Amino acid sequence: MKKSSIVGIIIIAVAIAMIISIYTDSSTYASFTDATKTEAEIHVVGQLNKEKTLYYDPVQNANYFAFYMKDNEGTECKVVFNGSKPQDFERSEQIVLTGKMVGKEFHATKILMKCPSKYNEDQVEIKAASVS
Repeated sequence: MKKSSIVGIIIIAVAIAMIISIYTDSSTYASFTDATKTEAEIHVVGQLNKEKTLYYDPVQNANYFAFYMKDNEGTECKVVFNGSKPQDFERSEQIVLTGKMVGKEFHATKILMKCPSKYNEDQVEIKAASVS
């Protein structure tokens, strides 16, 4: 075989490996039920359950925020976020969480809020504080 053919095959193999890598890293939205079946981080979309209280006490622990959320399938779950409570959290229309299930609680590492706006959809992303 010619050297150019070998180099071409290697380039094609690397391109296929990159496509497979990107495809496996991308995730779709899941439900809390799906989260109980995997240990990987997933994205869950839902709405805040405004009938239940939010727990955030910055005096006791400024990096602990807990609330209840219903996913798009209607399953409710307690969510724990290791970070401060986002501003205007109660006003959010929809919440996208990134995280995984730990026991019966969903531990979020990121919160993306879709808030109502007069002119367009504002999105605010919040990341968890790193604990040393």
